[in-house]
Amino acid sequence: MRPPGLGRRTFLRSAAGAAGVVGLGVLTPRAVGAVDHATTSPTGAAAATTVTASDPGRTVVFHGPQQAGILTPLQRHAAFLALDVTAGSRAELEELFRALTDRARFLTTGGTQVSGGPGAPPSDSGVLGVDVVPGGLTITTSVGASLFDHRFGLADRKPARLRAMDTFADDALDRARCDGDLLLQVCADDVDVVVHAVRDLTRATRGAMQVRWRQDGFASPPRPSGTPRNLMGFKDGTANPATGDPRTMGDVVWTKAGTVAAVDGLPAVVEPAWTTGGTYHVVRLIRMLVEFWDRVSLHEQENMFGRRRDTGAPLTGTHEFDDPHLERDPTGDVIQMDAHIRLANPRSPGSERLRMLRRPYNYDAGTDANGNLDMGLVFVAFNQDLDRQFVAVQKRLEGEPLVDYISPFGGGYYFALPGVRAADDWYASRLLA
Repeated sequence: MRPPGLGRRTFLRSAAGAAGVVGLGVLTPRAVGAVDHATTSPTGAAAATTVTASDPGRTVVFHGPQQAGILTPLQRHAAFLALDVTAGSRAELEELFRALTDRARFLTTGGTQVSGGPGAPPSDSGVLGVDVVPGGLTITTSVGASLFDHRFGLADRKPARLRAMDTFADDALDRARCDGDLLLQVCADDVDVVVHAVRDLTRATRGAMQVRWRQDGFASPPRPSGTPRNLMGFKDGTANPATGDPRTMGDVVWTKAGTVAAVDGLPAVVEPAWTTGGTYHVVRLIRMLVEFWDRVSLHEQENMFGRRRDTGAPLTGTHEFDDPHLERDPTGDVIQMDAHIRLANPRSPGSERLRMLRRPYNYDAGTDANGNLDMGLVFVAFNQDLDRQFVAVQKRLEGEPLVDYISPFGGGYYFALPGVRAADDWYASRLLA
């Protein structure tokens, strides 16, 4: 709670300002060389589905035309926070974005916090010790459709496809765990770095936003190699597009301002000028009914996915990244017609338009009220066009055999803001210009 008599804007400015300046000027010696958002893995697989090793001093570049945490190789731990904005005006909304930027810039760089002075609360939680280490931290800030309601005069600037998350045929959505004005995706190599960042960000913005829902996740290391596995035991993200190819990312991930031509029955739309360098950010919370799944034969499990569990290879191939050559199996004699990989990516003429960049995390929330294991997947995907990619694929997956073993219950559609380009820039600066 902010001190009595302290206005929301003043609170945000004082909470974020002093420590944010330190992040720009006093760096811990352990903050070793920065790395770019994306690299290409030695195997040629998409780097976003490789998993980084823990390194307390590792930094990921914060400034750039796009945000980190999108093409960045998977860090081991993540937290997804959907938030409701409580700021009372457009000016206070700007203060909120500036405060988030100041804190994200400092946290992803590392440094030493400034003391609040005698009698003041500590300037830092102390979770990471004396110095804040970056630990491969990325903070990806996205906006939800509800931010564009009447409160801030932004209705005419809403991304063309952005809306509350659809309810699909096989969903069991809890709307209290859906949507939100903002989404913060906080990822790092170690869980304490994620926890520290979450506490810092919520403390610095206490007067202007409130957590709506939160889901933590973790990325499994490759076992034994290749793409990480989900909690059903199968590799997840094998067919991702290569993040090291700028042309592919320009076609699959990054939204471009201007007219989006009609395609696949979708109407033409116009994306606002500020959206260039952003992307549609989909998060789906999917519970896996693992007690039932673990009683299914391996043969049946593999038929549902269309891949081998041990290697990740398509049932028509030998190695994980083999082309399944669905055209050679047109009647589903090997890979069934309702197998997940055939529905999600039919590999037919024009189906390349369906590709999206997936960046999934597993979650384990213990047990539910009935003593059943509560675990599953935080499905994360980045799309140039929400409807052409994610929504089209999701509709293709309706009724697939896997729906008996999964239950989507939350998440949302968001738009990841364009990147913060320099030290004098801030999140949403072009949106609010």
